[in-house]
Order: sequence, then structure tokens, then C-alpha cells
Amino acid sequence: MKIYTKTGDKGETSLFDGGRVKKDDIRVESYGTIDELNSSLGFARCFIEDEEITNIIFKIQRELFDVAGELATYEGNKFPERIKEEHVNYLEEVIDNYLAMIPKVDQFIIPGTNKESAALHVSRTICRRAERRIISLKRTDNISDMLLKYVNRLSDTIYTLARFLESDLKYVDFNK
Repeated sequence: MKIYTKTGDKGETSLFDGGRVKKDDIRVESYGTIDELNSSLGFARCFIEDEEITNIIFKIQRELFDVAGELATYEGNKFPERIKEEHVNYLEEVIDNYLAMIPKVDQFIIPGTNKESAALHVSRTICRRAERRIISLKRTDNISDMLLKYVNRLSDTIYTLARFLESDLKYVDFNK
């Protein structure tokens, strides 16, 4: 089986529902950034030894395929696996559970005191960019509020896991 189709040689790509758009379309930017986030989380997972956290990340990675599929589908065409309130609730549970295990910090920390947390912080920033792209798409297309809520909560989840895995907090001193 060949992986190239030659159908994108003129700068267009197919959406999940068969529609065609330019490769730099904001819709493609949106689901492409979700794909980048998914790969980044897979990379981060390689450094993490905590099995519970790797399982959480794996679950999120699977859900990101649904996010991307939903973004790659026009409003009138239904994607079978839509993001629902239960997905957001799960992320909120993860956030609450891990925040309860770490001391509260009222100032900025410098991210990445070890490979585990550093890799997750990179994923967090990619997630924030994906959210910005989705907000841009939402200006012109009907994007689910639940999907946007999920991506917003996901960046908080990734931050919380990264913060939990920090080994030696370094604080930002704004007085220097």
C-alpha cells in the first residue's frame, strides 16, 4: 500500500467527510495542531515512569483522534465520536486529583526541571496553540462548545501533570 495519493500536490487536502480544502485552511491548522499535540504527548509519555500518568496520557491521546476528526468534519456532516461532557468531567477529575497532591504555588515557576515535566510543558504550549486555532475556526464555522471546553481543560490537565512531575521548583523572581 502506498502512503502517497498525489491528491494534495496542488495544495489541497481531504477532510474526514470527503470535503476538500487548502492545506493552510484554518480547519486544517486546527486539527493539524491537535495532531502535533498528540505526537508531543506520545513523546512526553516516553519519559514518564509513573504508570498512572502514562495511562492518563494514553487515554487523552486516543480522545485527540476524536477531537481531530470532529475538526476535520464540516458542520452538516456528523462525526461519529464527538467530544462530550463526560470527557471534560474526566479531565477535571484528573486536575482535581493531582492538584490535591501538590503544594499550592502563588507565583510563576520556570517549567521543566526534569525531562518528564519539560516534555509535558511543551505539550501544554502546543495545546494552547491548538485552542487559539480552534477559536479562530469557530469565528467562521460551527465548532462544538464542548470541544472547545475540552481543549481548554486539556491544557490545564497537562499543566497539572507537568507541575506534579516537577522535581525541584524554580520560581520566577520579577524583582531581578
